[in-house]
Amino acid sequence: MQSHQLEPFFHEAVRNSYEGRLGLAPEITSYVSRMLCDFTDANNLFRLHDAKGRPIEKLDEMVRASDPILGTARSFIAERSIRKYIGDYALFLAGMCPEAIESEPNSVSHKPTLAELIRIGKESYYIVSQFDVFEYEKEAPLYGQLSNSFEHCILGLAIARRDLWRTINPPAPVH
Repeated sequence: MQSHQLEPFFHEAVRNSYEGRLGLAPEITSYVSRMLCDFTDANNLFRLHDAKGRPIEKLDEMVRASDPILGTARSFIAERSIRKYIGDYALFLAGMCPEAIESEPNSVSHKPTLAELIRIGKESYYIVSQFDVFEYEKEAPLYGQLSNSFEHCILGLAIARRDLWRTINPPAPVH
């Protein structure tokens, strides 16, 4: 897999918080670093679209779209792919975009709450981890780890976000 130009930058920040402070596994660091690179492309942030081609931005609509029986996913493999994206999206939003989270359920803003992001993110990664045969057998345990340590992953991303902010906005020297 070709490396993204920002991957070393993200990897260092994520490694410092995930492995250095929280004791998370190196494979989680690598996965989340690649996820951050993926989301640097705005088209990847809202990659699910409805029947009219509009991006799906609400968590409940994303979950509905992932259902191969009652939703629009065309197969169980499509369900896995969509659930992987939902887990990534929930983790990214919760850890990197606190301004996109509602503190209390609010039908007007349609922003998710942290509790919703955690519930749906954990559930989505858990579902992906259950695809544990054939070509998915080797990576399934990683998604189980992501599900089990979802809250720690959010915290680690928040720490990485703060560290990245400090890196690109160093304090002015004091004279």
